[in-house]
Amino acid sequence: MNILIYIVKGLAIGVANIIPGVSGGTIALITGIFERLINAIKTFGLSALKLLVTGKFKEFAKKTDLLFLISLFGGVFIAIIALARIFDFLFVNYPVFIWSYFFGLVLASVYFVGKTIDKWNYSVIALFIIGTIIAVILSFINPAAENSNFFYLMVCGVVAVCSMILPGLSGSFVLILMGNYQLVAIEAINNRDLEILVPVMIGAVGGLIAFSHILSWVFKKYKDQTIAILTGFILGSLNVLWPWKNAVYLNNEFGDTLIKNGEKVVAKYISVVPEEFNTEVGLAIIVAIVGVVSITVIEMTASQSKK
Repeated sequence: MNILIYIVKGLAIGVANIIPGVSGGTIALITGIFERLINAIKTFGLSALKLLVTGKFKEFAKKTDLLFLISLFGGVFIAIIALARIFDFLFVNYPVFIWSYFFGLVLASVYFVGKTIDKWNYSVIALFIIGTIIAVILSFINPAAENSNFFYLMVCGVVAVCSMILPGLSGSFVLILMGNYQLVAIEAINNRDLEILVPVMIGAVGGLIAFSHILSWVFKKYKDQTIAILTGFILGSLNVLWPWKNAVYLNNEFGDTLIKNGEKVVAKYISVVPEEFNTEVGLAIIVAIVGVVSITVIEMTASQSKK
């Protein structure tokens, strides 16, 4: 039963990491596995390698919380492979409703993550505001051009995976800023393009292990402050998730709009207010409420489990 629960949570994290603006770290935090995940990842070092090389597999599995990690990342892998095409279709055909659901989901998570702070003081409030401002600024940055260089793809893997485990900071959105979201998250995954995926995975694995040590230490020493800035990240990211957007297309050095696979390449989206209250707006609000309810149910279920 525990393995099944971890797989389901992994599926949720995997889905979140596919969506630009949605953080897998947010899902990990609100489902109560964030700290365990960070602590498990950071155990992969020389001592764990020594246990593996000397054939002490049982000790290695216990030290690294291996069953938990395999179950969780199994769910992540299944979600990314199985749902990349589905979400590509949904974003093309039903963008307002997809963004509405995730807007409601992340909006509710601001409250549920923020309430885990034990003591609000000046430093906690200041970091919450700083986190919000940083996330808002990131949402307005113009993305770079697409780049398939091996070492640049490794850097994309490092930066994306670090932001994936940070609640409120979307790895997919960071890939958009670095110009490689469509190349990595859509085309390479759908086409099983190992020339693109291998360098990204090398950077992701190395970056994840290194960053987990830093994050684990900070989380233990300054828990309230860390949650405060992460909650700010989540709040600030709502601008990216606003359902009504106008597309801004990527241009080449001559000022012409880039075309890929017969379609214009989107650089970013600018949030706008709907011109009128129509059926689509009403349905979008309902979908956003469903997102809020989804997180509320998850939180209530988690609370009952703890009790």
